[in-house]
Formats: sequence, C-alpha cells, structure tokens
Amino acid sequence: MTFQAFRMSLVAAAITIAGFAGAPTLAHAQDTRATAATQAQPAAAKPRVVVLATGGTIAGAGASAMNSATYTAAKVPVDKLLAGLPELSNFAQVSGEQVFQIASESFTNEHLLKLAQRVSQLAKQGDVDGIVITHGTDTLAETAYFLSLTVRTDKPIALVGSMRPGTALSADGALNLVNAVSVAASKDARGKGVLVTMNDEINTARDVNKDINIQTSAFKSQWGPLGMVVEGKNYWFRAPVKRHTTQSEFDIDSITSLPQVDIVYAYGNVQPTAVNALVAGGAKAIIHAGTGNGSVADRMVKPLQDARVQGVVIVRSARVPYGFVLRNAEQPDDKHDWVVAHDLRPEKARILTMLALAKGASTQELQRMFWEY
Repeated sequence: MTFQAFRMSLVAAAITIAGFAGAPTLAHAQDTRATAATQAQPAAAKPRVVVLATGGTIAGAGASAMNSATYTAAKVPVDKLLAGLPELSNFAQVSGEQVFQIASESFTNEHLLKLAQRVSQLAKQGDVDGIVITHGTDTLAETAYFLSLTVRTDKPIALVGSMRPGTALSADGALNLVNAVSVAASKDARGKGVLVTMNDEINTARDVNKDINIQTSAFKSQWGPLGMVVEGKNYWFRAPVKRHTTQSEFDIDSITSLPQVDIVYAYGNVQPTAVNALVAGGAKAIIHAGTGNGSVADRMVKPLQDARVQGVVIVRSARVPYGFVLRNAEQPDDKHDWVVAHDLRPEKARILTMLALAKGASTQELQRMFWEY
C-alpha cells in the first residue's frame, strides 16, 4: 500500500468514527450490544428521552474531513443522528422528532414559541422523562434561556450542539449528544432547570454563552459550570440560584406572541440613527449594549430619553462579556425610568424583556425580574 493510499484509509476511518451517518461495523455493534447487556439496566426500566432536532452544525456536513469550520449546517435528519449512536441505548429509550432544520442564526420569535410549546407538551407526558434539543450554536444560549423561563417542569431539558460537523476530523457532536441524553435521562438533573451540555460541561441556560466561534470549548459561563459529564456519569459542583422553570412566573402555555424588542450596539462615535429607526419601526423596548458598565454616550442620552417618553422601555446592558451593570452608576436610571440588565448579555436581556412586556410588566417589575431571573 502506498503512503497516499494509507493516509486516505486513515481519513476514511476518522470520518466513519466522527460522523453520525455511517453505520457501525459488525465488531463495534457486537461490542456495543455486549456492553449494553452487561452494564445497562433492562430496557423497560430505562428512562425515556425525546430528542427534538432543530438543525445547526450538529446536523451539518462538510466537503471533506478537513472542513471543521467550513460546512453546510442543518443537513442530517434526526433519525440518522440517532441511528449513528447505538451508545444512546445504554442510557435511555431514545426517540427523535424533527421540529426544524435550520441554522440557528435564522431563529425567529416564532421558532422560539413553537419549540417551547412542543417542549411543554412533551414535559407533561407521563411517558417522557427528559428532553434533549439539538440546536445550532449561534443562538443556542438564547433559546435555552427562553425555555428556562417559559417551560414549567422539573424534568431535565438539555440543549446540545457542536462546533464541528460530523464529517470533520475530531468532530465533537457525537459525544456532546451522548452526554446530553445521559443528563436528560438522569434523576440527579431533575429540578436544575434547562441545561446546556457542551464539551463535557453542564451549564445552566441562564449563565452560559458562546464566547468562541471556532473551538470546541466555545461555551462559557463567567460563574462557572454546574458540573461535568465523564463517561456517561454526571458530576455536580453547584446549583442554579436564579428563578427558572417551575419557579418562573412565565408560562409558554399562555404566550401566543412576543413584542418587538431590539438591540442597539454602542461604539466610539455612535450616532442615534439606530435608536430613531427602531422607535419609528415599532420597537416596544430597546436594549442598549453599552460600553464598560453599560455606559451611554452623551449624544445618545436624549434620543433614549425621548424614546422612553414615547413609551419605549430602555434597558441598559453592556457589550463587555463579563461583569454586571450597576443601577444608577453610569446613568441616573431612576430619573430616566430606565432598567439595567444586571449580568445578562444584550441578547438574553432581550429575551427576558420580551416575556416581561408580554405580561404587561412595568419598568419597576422588569427591574425586579432582572434581579431574580
């Protein structure tokens, strides 16, 4: 065998191991069955987990094994994702459902509502013990936070994605999905709210964000992960303290639409053009992603004040990824009747503000929600 032929055989083997679509070898299948027979509990006693697929990189495919950052998202259907992972049966009875097949940057409010409504329906079923949602990573944290605020259940809900398509060398999606099913099937994850399982870590939906765009360690929380998954076992180190799921005052079963809430990004020489356009366009609230401690440039103060006079809610957040915005520090928020987003990033501040306004919350109530959720 020539070196080139040998190298190509290695690449082909790597793709088979890393990808979801390839069928397991006979030896691998026999080994999996033997492991399941000796280690797993009887099938009838296993938890029942439903995987809701929405697309994203975890369902993506590249042109070659070297394409880890260049690929087409949302190509592989959920049945093939699950069929390529017989190891899932070690943890649960798993079924799949294709809700969407899109890249997550294209998620809309309507997608959020439809997905949350389906999760709520499943959570009410006695034959469902946990739910996994496969999702593109770009807006995964936003969707997770929305679900944590609106789905009233103590059953585990785990969102999962991947930074590399299944066709890439060292693809991360397979292990991420196995870990997500392991978490969703476990009794020790009950009551901990909506979780994000990426890169062996378990994070709470509220705190986690995508901080890196090309590495598998993309998702971070400034307050640290809740725990880790190692070889299918959960190791917990802390618990979420903010209100979520069963403690939430929001309920997806009574939400049919969401108000328009937009984000304005601050930068040097920023102009009020975006604020004025969003107000004219019907925005009910504006999240101001300020510099530093949610700072507002002098030329922006009056346009934001004018917007508030017209009934638009103003929320001061920060474009700085870590830390939190202090009330009445950079701006006299009480005087302006503005709200601060605490430690929530602009995109998550938008989620909470939409839900609050859908309930008819005042600025005082909205500020209380930012402290509690």
